[in-house]
Formats: sequence, structure tokens, C-alpha cells
Amino acid sequence: MEQGPYKYIRDGNGKVSRVIRIGTRKSQLARIQTDSVADKLKELYPDVHLEIVAMSTIGDKILDTALSKIGEKSLFTKELESALERNEVDLVVHSLKDLPTTLPAGFTIGAVLKRENPHDAAVLHPKHSRKTLETLPKNSVIGTSSLRRAAQLKKRFPHLEFKDIRGNLNTRLKKLDEKEDFAAIILAAAGLKRMGWDNRISQILGPEDCMYAVGQGALAVEVRARDTDILEMVSVLHDPDTVLRCITERAFLRHLEGGCSVPVAVHTEIKDSQLYLTGAVFSLDGSDSLKETMQTSIAADDKSIDEVDERVQRVGVTASKISGEAQDRAERLGVDLANLLLIKGAKEILTVARQLNDAR
Repeated sequence: MEQGPYKYIRDGNGKVSRVIRIGTRKSQLARIQTDSVADKLKELYPDVHLEIVAMSTIGDKILDTALSKIGEKSLFTKELESALERNEVDLVVHSLKDLPTTLPAGFTIGAVLKRENPHDAAVLHPKHSRKTLETLPKNSVIGTSSLRRAAQLKKRFPHLEFKDIRGNLNTRLKKLDEKEDFAAIILAAAGLKRMGWDNRISQILGPEDCMYAVGQGALAVEVRARDTDILEMVSVLHDPDTVLRCITERAFLRHLEGGCSVPVAVHTEIKDSQLYLTGAVFSLDGSDSLKETMQTSIAADDKSIDEVDERVQRVGVTASKISGEAQDRAERLGVDLANLLLIKGAKEILTVARQLNDAR
């Protein structure tokens, strides 16, 4: 039954319960990710009724154009957010790297789950199964639709060539295996792991080879900011370390005014209550780059978590049960590192990269 903006069901005893509708993309990976979030919620709230609503996005429909050329900031999120705005769903599960650093008004990220391996992975054609990117023959073609990956790998492996490849994981792996067009493709390790395809990973690319995308490997739950009961329900899914790492990464990207149309990469880690952020910008061919590392303390402060303002968003994230001071420091770290790169000429590198990408 429908009542106002919400949906309810009545059980055999006449008890009425609200149905929580979860929006997701239709791809197999998106469904696996969404099911994992639903399973966690069901474990925490066994009496809650969950319903999954799958839909296609712009990014799923346009498969003959490189992501960086489409010119749409919300390629994999717009339709899902429209459904959220129309109260057709109550929360949406995203890959965090798909979410812009500035969300539409009225929305917030209510949970950032524990991060899977954020690094990129090389998947080699079966005939090259015992090789690495370094040992592939000269002029071998590597498939990737990411400017960030191509820029770094062109510089690191100048003997290789790079070509766009689109489609979901299944499609891209099929293109690799069944044709001779590509010697290897570059994919996020997290997606391969979640699909149960760890055995396809030929090589994990460490930060010396290829730093990853902002938010890569983390899942985000987006909700209506005014829907306080849903916000409270999903907040228990937050992983504190992942939240702080992703806040600093998102703050860095937002201050640089970057996106999928320019090569921006990060690497973060937390050690001994210190948050380390390495950020970099690249020209399209990787020949021009700037990279710096900064750190900040995220040690717990004396302020009680209960005193943290529950409605403060930091780069779109609401995390009321994590130290507000630690979140502020993480956000400031991202801004400070972006400012350092901007002083050193990052804006010029990114402007040229954007112009060249638009002209391709």
C-alpha cells in the first residue's frame, strides 16, 4: 500500500511496516554490490522489509563513446537520484567513485562502507597469461576508458599503446578474451573481487604504477538528507577509516575542480593515527605531472561523538558517529594538498588536458 511518499505492507497479523526501497543500476556488479548492502541491513534490522529497484543510467546506455567525452558529470547516478527525489526509492547504492564531489541539493551520502582493494588491476589476454605490462611485446594495445589510468600507464610503460574500451565488466572481459584487439585491459580490482573473479587478476598496479581514482573500491549509500530515520538506519554501515580517507580524497578532487574528463589520481592510507594523502594531476600523455604527499593527525579528540552535529556534510558525506574534528582535518588535508598543487601549476596541466580531450 502507498501512503504519502512511502510504501507500506501489511503482514498476516495485520501489522503494517514500511518498505525500504533500494535503488541500483542493473549491471551484475551493481546488483552484487547492492545485495551486499541489503544483506548487512537485513542482518542489523531483521524486521525491516527491503525491496530492490533496478534501473539503467546514461552511462549504461551510451556504450560507443568514451566516458570522458560524454560531458555528463552524473553518468551513473542521475536516474537513480531522480528516483530518490521522486520518492520512488528510499536509498541508493553507488560505487563511490561514480558520485560527483558536489551532490544535488537535498541529498547526502549516509554511509560509506569498508573499502575493498582500491587499486587498479591488469587483466591480460589468455595468450599473455604469464606476462606483466612490463614484459608485453612493444606496441601491445591496452584497453581502458579512463584518462587517469592511460596517462599514468603511458608514462610508466612507454612501449604500450592505449585504446578506449567501454561496457560492463562482463562485456569488457568478453572483448578481451574472444578477440585479438587487446593484449590486456585495466579494471578496478574491487569490481573483479566482488564478482568473484580474483583469478582473472594478472597484476595489481601499486601506486608506483598507477594511483587510483577518488573513492575507488568504496560503496556509498545515498539518501534524502531530510529522511532522518533512513539516515540513522544506514549510518551504522560507515567504516571510520574509509570515511576519513574518502573525505580527504573528495575534498582534494573538488578543490581541483576535477572529474572524469581530466587525469587526477590519489593514494591514501592511515598509520598510527596519521592520515596520509598523495595526490597527482597528469597531462593526457603522462609527460607532464605534479605529485605531492601531505599528512594530518586524526587522533580521537576529547569531544564526545554524541556532541558532533549530525547534519554537517563534508563533501557530501554525513557521518555523525565519527569524530567531527577528525573529519574536518581530513577535509582540510584534501584542500591543502589541492592548493599546493594549484600553486605549482596544476590548473594549467588540467586545463590543457581538458582542452585536448575535448578536441579528440
